[in-house]
Amino acid sequence: MDRLFHSAQKGDVEELQKLLKEQPLILHHMPFTCTENPLHYSCAAGHLDFTKAILELKPDLAGDLNAHGYSPLHLASANGHIAIVKEIVRVDPSICHLPGREGNTPLHAAVLRGKVDVIYEMIEKCEGCLEDVTFQKETALHLAIKNIQFGSFKIMLDWIRRKNLGEILNMKDEHGNMILHLAVWKKQRQVLDLLVENVPGLLEVNAINNSGLTALDLLLIFPSEAGDRELQEVLQRAGALKAQDLALHITTHSCSTRNTPANSTTSTSRSNLIQFFKFHAGRDSPSDVRSTLLVIAILVATATYQVGISPPGGTWQDDDRGHVAGTSIMGSHDLGSYVLLVGFNSLGFNVSLYMIAILTSKFPLTIDLQVLLFSLYFTFNLTTIATSPGRSKVFAIVITSVLPTVVPLTGNLLRKYEVLKCLLRMFRRGR
Repeated sequence: MDRLFHSAQKGDVEELQKLLKEQPLILHHMPFTCTENPLHYSCAAGHLDFTKAILELKPDLAGDLNAHGYSPLHLASANGHIAIVKEIVRVDPSICHLPGREGNTPLHAAVLRGKVDVIYEMIEKCEGCLEDVTFQKETALHLAIKNIQFGSFKIMLDWIRRKNLGEILNMKDEHGNMILHLAVWKKQRQVLDLLVENVPGLLEVNAINNSGLTALDLLLIFPSEAGDRELQEVLQRAGALKAQDLALHITTHSCSTRNTPANSTTSTSRSNLIQFFKFHAGRDSPSDVRSTLLVIAILVATATYQVGISPPGGTWQDDDRGHVAGTSIMGSHDLGSYVLLVGFNSLGFNVSLYMIAILTSKFPLTIDLQVLLFSLYFTFNLTTIATSPGRSKVFAIVITSVLPTVVPLTGNLLRKYEVLKCLLRMFRRGR
């Protein structure tokens, strides 16, 4: 088997013929544990003659996915081996629609690498391949815009315009975004000009995504960036509206035949905007989420630490009847409020340190970072206890001693409770 793969890497057809004479069924006895076949090697390397020989002997190998989720056609497409692509498509056009890793088809692989010749060959020979979507419901057009492949996008758009296939332009991903939404979000002026100028009658310029936003809404969320004014003018020339204005326009039009309440438009738009900024698992990367949580935890730790070492109202500067130098003035005059302040402030500080410890658990110099967190923790606790006057000192000692244990346990219990609720909902649906 090693000789077979070695000959595939070199494109040695003569060696293949020798192997077939020695073992006529070698291509039919591929090990079950082997995730790659000779076509993967020959297609990746661009060996056309070797690929033809294998396809004649066992054409179904062209549909096998390797360990990375790619078929031979995926590899040939990504590397721009147009002759091999033509040969595989001739043998079995259905492989053009084969979903691989993350649902990407061979056309998607060509688009991601900007292989224009391959793209044209596939959209001409493989009917409907432009309508194939990834696991996130993204078409080849979505991928071209997301990965800034203008050449790939242009050749597909020209073909769609000639064939008058506007429905492909208006397909939405799992978040309800059309290619127009993505072009605006990525600030791709070239793509936007092409869409507005070449396919004005086919494109829905006021389509609304799952967050209730039009393409113009996305642009106006951050209106201060350079070039946004020009993008806005291009969109508005094409008839683009904000979701709020669109809803008002529809409401006003419908009122000519019947009374329709329109006073909820503003609140709906505001609600949609909030939905857009919420976390979406498919859109927001774990790295970005971790960074955001880390920033929030650090800000909370800083604020609560400052309150702990400098309580509101300051501290007494002298010893006198009823107070001791260095203790909280607020605690001496309003014990109840001070106890609440210490309790909630300590809770916030401990939770923030716990979050920082979790989010940085796999960082370099983890031990050093843990030492820093412990130092910060003990400094905060000692200062809180030292500034607590009279009877509140006992409460401060208890709360600062108990919270480090209670916070992790409570966090784990809450997470388990959420899991139990999810399981309960699934059970009820099953019934």
